[in-house]
Amino acid sequence: MKREEKDIIVNNLVEQLNDSTHFYLTDTSELNAEATSLLRRKCFESKIKMVVVKNTLLKRALDKTDYKVEELYDVLKGSTAIMFTETGNLPARMIKEFRKKYQKPLIKAAYVEESIYIGDDQLENLVNVKSKDELLGDLIALLQSPMKTVISQLKSGNNILAGVMKTLSEKE
Repeated sequence: MKREEKDIIVNNLVEQLNDSTHFYLTDTSELNAEATSLLRRKCFESKIKMVVVKNTLLKRALDKTDYKVEELYDVLKGSTAIMFTETGNLPARMIKEFRKKYQKPLIKAAYVEESIYIGDDQLENLVNVKSKDELLGDLIALLQSPMKTVISQLKSGNNILAGVMKTLSEKE
């Protein structure tokens, strides 16, 4: 591969890394053609972009990004597929589901919610990471809860207040 071609690939990777808020580095080696095709289809359906890259080119791309991810350099060995996503826990959920039938892909590392996760043993932690939308939903529910309580108490108190007013008006 010529240097110009490598530079184009690195620049494309830098652009994809900067555009994506989360990415996973996975090992998809030893998957047969059928399993690889199924994995790519699952990624497409989940709106996850999966790209197999050379480790040296990925390292060069990571050096050029805004991320501070020097910790990831140690896992850049063997076959590496990078998964780009907008939802942090989506690839982990998809991988967990996929591994019910196949032994791979293994998670080498992940950059999710500005945190770095190293190793396949982090799969369960990554599945449980809440996305920005899920956190906003939880926050809205928490904010609505006291308001709902106050409104229901005011509604139930309406009848009591009317009864008290009627009793007071009858005394005079």
